[in-house]
This record gives sequence, C-alpha cells and structure tokens, in this order.
Amino acid sequence: MSPQTDISLHPPLPPSARLAAPGLFFRRWIANPLQMGSITPSSPALCRRVVANSDWANGGAVVELGAGTGVISNALLAAGLPANRLFVVEIVPAMADHLAGTLPGANVICGDAGALPDLIPAAWHGRIGTVICGIPLVLLPHAAKQRLVDAMEAVAPGKGFLHFSYMMGSPIDARRLGLAGRRVAWTPLNLPPASVWRYVPTGAPAAVPT
Repeated sequence: MSPQTDISLHPPLPPSARLAAPGLFFRRWIANPLQMGSITPSSPALCRRVVANSDWANGGAVVELGAGTGVISNALLAAGLPANRLFVVEIVPAMADHLAGTLPGANVICGDAGALPDLIPAAWHGRIGTVICGIPLVLLPHAAKQRLVDAMEAVAPGKGFLHFSYMMGSPIDARRLGLAGRRVAWTPLNLPPASVWRYVPTGAPAAVPT
C-alpha cells in the first residue's frame, strides 16, 4: 500500500460536524472547483437513480469515487448495501474525515482514485458489482481519464462504471477510452439537472492521431 493511501479509522464526528456537510462541500468547491465538479451535493433524485443502477448481488461490493459529503453513499446504505461492502475513495482529507464519521462500518479510503488497485484490497478485485465515479471526468486531460478508466477496470474487470454528469451529451469521448456509453437515467430535479451514464469496456482504446 502506497504512503498516500490512508484507510480512515477515525472516530465518528460529532453531530455538529455532520450538520456542517453542505458548508464543507461549498468550502471545498471554493478551494478547488475543478476537483468538485458541482457547487452542491447530489440531490435525493439523483441519488435514487444512481442506486437504482447499482448492483451488489451475490456478495458483491460497490466502490464510489469522489464521494464528497456522502449523500450517494448514504443512499446506497439505505437501500440495503451492507456497510462493509461499500468502499468510498475520497482524495480530500477533510472530506474523507467527514465520511469516516458519517458512514460507520464502511471502508473509507483517503487516496488518489488513479491508484485504485492499490487502494482496494486484492481480495475484492473482481468482486466489485458497481463502480460509481463522481469525479468530474470532463475536466480531466485525456491521460488522467485513461489512467482512471484503467484503474477501475483493474478492480472490476468487464464491469465498467456509472458516472453522473451535468452535460446534455456524453461528458467523455468514450470510444477514445475504449468504452461504449449510454445514458441510463436523467433527472431535472437535481441542481443542475444531471444524467447518469453507464460506460463499459469494448476493447482497446481507439488510436489517437499524433
């Protein structure tokens, strides 16, 4: 496990810290809007659509990347996902601390999702039912996108991933990344309105002209 990996074992945060979640999200957005992607956490409507398209049958686990304040994570747990089968990866230490306090029993990991094979215990590789990517892929350069796609494929081979976006069309050039994508849900009740996309691997990435 790399030195940047920290599986949080902190005690739960006090209620006052939990109530401060929206303020924490906004402060992180102010500090680094490219890292957050949206100015507000995902709405209940978006959470429901992500959960409806997630799978953890037959003892599988769910991995959520870029969990923010944990609204989708909490929706997954409310829908019946056992906490010990939820792996939450958040790169911002303050938000990882918050998640560790509000998701008791879940595996909260502070680290870079691009190193996902090192962050997720090897015993779970190949046993991931769904990867949910909340990282704003549209804002990343191609090399960073490819690194992240490869990392997700390494722990959940053939499964692809769910990704929510605020764009009308696909937020990524799926073919260039060796993926096929389709929109599986849309909600106008999110601020801003959001789509849920499912991307699955199709083979080698398309050649990119030099």
